[in-house]
Amino acid sequence: MPAEDLPAPVAAFIDATNAGDSAAFVAAFTPDAELDDWGRVVHGSEGVASWNETDNIGVRSHFDLVDWHREGDEVVAELRVSGDGFNGTGPMRFTIRDGRIARLVIAPTPGH
Repeated sequence: MPAEDLPAPVAAFIDATNAGDSAAFVAAFTPDAELDDWGRVVHGSEGVASWNETDNIGVRSHFDLVDWHREGDEVVAELRVSGDGFNGTGPMRFTIRDGRIARLVIAPTPGH
């Protein structure tokens, strides 16, 4: 789907990361959000902020949107990640509630 149609919370997640804006990054999530990064799960704004420091803006991550689509209630964004942490391309699965990210799962595509 076209990048300009990407749901606003997912676009905010990408834009905040690329701008190095930790406050905007955390604000893209609901206060009770769950973030699951390959089985490492954090909860709430504090958990998201901590993950951001160790695995995202804190390691100068940069996201390039490759593609995205909807699967039921989820938005699946294929992102190319670069920086001083993980580098590679993979899916991120977003559940949106009330205009923010309520759940983010970062995991391999089933079967890979």
